[in-house]
Amino acid sequence: MEFDTSKVFHVLDHGFIRVVDIMGDDTSIVQAARVSYGDGTKHVSQDRALIRYLMRHKHTSPFEMCEIKLHLKMPIFVARQWIRHRTASINEYSARYSISDNKFYIPNDNSFHAQSIDKKQSRDLDSQLELDSIKDYSEKMQHLAGESYQLYQKMIDDGVAREIARISLPVCYYTEIYWKIDLHNLLHFLRLRCKENAQYEMREYANTILEKIVKVWVPHAYSAFMDYSFNSVLLSKQCILLIKKVINKEKISFEESDISKSEWNEFCDIFELDK
Repeated sequence: MEFDTSKVFHVLDHGFIRVVDIMGDDTSIVQAARVSYGDGTKHVSQDRALIRYLMRHKHTSPFEMCEIKLHLKMPIFVARQWIRHRTASINEYSARYSISDNKFYIPNDNSFHAQSIDKKQSRDLDSQLELDSIKDYSEKMQHLAGESYQLYQKMIDDGVAREIARISLPVCYYTEIYWKIDLHNLLHFLRLRCKENAQYEMREYANTILEKIVKVWVPHAYSAFMDYSFNSVLLSKQCILLIKKVINKEKISFEESDISKSEWNEFCDIFELDK
């Protein structure tokens, strides 16, 4: 699959994703899986079935035969989450060597939510702040970002070292990275970062990669990933036993389930059972 490397997928207000280079496709996965057989399969349906088998049984190495390199522009706070995934090669724009662009991210009105009570790391998506408060916060964030860049620019103009001047820029400012990763690790990244509990800004980038790039690049692998990984759930031995009891119309209860309360609640939510 050839991509137009000049095509840019816009994300957020000033961000983007661009495909720089790609190696391999669905055929490469099949070839790697069948290397001991010599000739590969001759029918697309066979390729699809094999890829689904590999995904279903977590035979991951054939997916590592595909690689992609992306050029991304994102807010610094998103980039700091991004590099938590250490299974990729990465190189970031350096403000020690170059002048930072005067581009910063301000959340839109629909992105302002209260802190979640039960999830320490995220916002409560069901909450909504007062519109007057949102506008006040947004205006102050823009003012702060603008003043920060003015200070940064003044220090640069006055001859202050770039590595010192950059310290004045907040994490809402944009940075750029080159990111190279194999398909197996990319799908793991997307499984985590496309979920609803991922931060909205990160999710916007991940969903763009999944739907605009991976779906077109490796359609069979994409389909298998959505069926066997992204839209699937991991069940413990205890939960499987509970399902068998439900099928046999036996009564189940948390007290006799031998699982934690949180796992019990997740189990009941998935299968729409009374808690």
